[in-house]
Amino acid sequence: MARKKKKKIVVNLDLPKDDTTLIKLYSILAVGLFIGFSCMTFWVTNSHFTTSPNNSPMFVNLYCGYNPNVMPTFADNESCNILRDSPDTLSWEPEPWESIGSRGQGQAFDVPGVDSTTSGGLSLPQPLVATCEVESNVPVDYTFSINNPDRSVMKAYNGNSGLSTDNCLIEIGNINPDEGYSVVVITNDGGKLKEVSFVIEVDYYDGVPEYMNNASVWIGPKVEVIGFVLHPAIFLNFFGFALFFIFWPASYYWDRVKTNINAMEEKFPDFLRDMAEYWKGGLSMTIAVQTLAGSEYGVLNDEVKKMSDQLSWGVAFGDVINMFAARVGTPLVQRAISLISEANRAGGKISDILVTAANDSREIKFLEGERRRTIASYISVIWTSYFVFLGVIVVLAKVFIPAIAGSNSASSEEEGDGGGEAIGNMVIRNIDPLFFLTVFFYGVIMQAMGNGAMAGLMATGRFSSGMKHSGLMILVAMFSFNFIAFTPDLIGVSSLPGLNPSVGTFVP
Repeated sequence: MARKKKKKIVVNLDLPKDDTTLIKLYSILAVGLFIGFSCMTFWVTNSHFTTSPNNSPMFVNLYCGYNPNVMPTFADNESCNILRDSPDTLSWEPEPWESIGSRGQGQAFDVPGVDSTTSGGLSLPQPLVATCEVESNVPVDYTFSINNPDRSVMKAYNGNSGLSTDNCLIEIGNINPDEGYSVVVITNDGGKLKEVSFVIEVDYYDGVPEYMNNASVWIGPKVEVIGFVLHPAIFLNFFGFALFFIFWPASYYWDRVKTNINAMEEKFPDFLRDMAEYWKGGLSMTIAVQTLAGSEYGVLNDEVKKMSDQLSWGVAFGDVINMFAARVGTPLVQRAISLISEANRAGGKISDILVTAANDSREIKFLEGERRRTIASYISVIWTSYFVFLGVIVVLAKVFIPAIAGSNSASSEEEGDGGGEAIGNMVIRNIDPLFFLTVFFYGVIMQAMGNGAMAGLMATGRFSSGMKHSGLMILVAMFSFNFIAFTPDLIGVSSLPGLNPSVGTFVP
């Protein structure tokens, strides 16, 4: 006779476990503080407050081992892996030349770069690539050449316009910075070229490290996003990153915890009311809680289920509700549970106590809801005022400050004194757009901290809620400045000089 297979007994034991909420909070806070203070350190060591006599930030001097009193040379920068200069490509493509004969045609151009004196004796190759396309009615032998400033041929290409294999290309491994180079096209057999078009590209070094601007301020690598040229690692951003990571992650987590507890409190009066109804129906508190474990109380379901499991294993009802109050930990729940616990211990009519506690809790939550609805309009005003302030600052940074700086520099160039624009006996000194941009950015970030803290404290009375608003405002400010105000011309990035071709052509 086959033996019956014994059924497994599944025991659902969900006794109270250690609450990890504070452990998670402290972990998030520790990580946020570490990242935040790291960003703050990077910002401080690259800010104007710690600029050394050699005009380099403290971070650069420490990382590269520079003497803060000695100006680093181009060779010094090239020896430090974060300060190497990357070449920029200059391109020149003039209008096509027409009717080129045996006398030929040429045009001069300049090659910028770092001279040997400025570079500290270090020379980096600046390759040149020149391509041309020729058209003629009949095959014509021609010469396309790049000439030195003394008009001697540096490199030439000899081709024939009638050959399908004709590939007009000149590659020069290094062309030194100088003025007066020239490109020349000439025919060799008395023929005539109908049209000649060419493109010259030169890689050049300007002596400014790639991650710094022409004022030796850290701007980080360049990133192009949907047509915008961004420098997300500019030292100013780390001021915003520091405040964001110090306050926002822990505040956001704690605000989520409080939101979850608030949702529990919203359902708590319904739970008390249902318990009172079951008590009036003749059920004990233990049976009532175990029955209500299958009801729908939103985020309170887990807590009710936990109380039911604890009761099923013989834990006293008074201990169960006290542990529930300790887990939630809010004054509203603790006050109501205290009343119920005392009534249960005294053996009074507990249903009346439950109804009273439910009504009291419901009234408190209603008043809190009224407060939130009333304060919502003030919070919208705070956000609106911040957007208005941010918009004004961004417009000033993008339009007004560059216009003033441009007019002053133009006036000083005309007067030749380099000091600024003179109005009577008063001289308006040239302004540094990055200085004002820095002041504006700091002002907007601090405004975000103040406005956000006020919004949160008015809404919930919690600092954590305020820092959540502040973090979002900081992100909005950083997004606006990076995409609108932190343009190359405003943060001090040198513009490409070009090959500066001469106004007209010449006959070789």
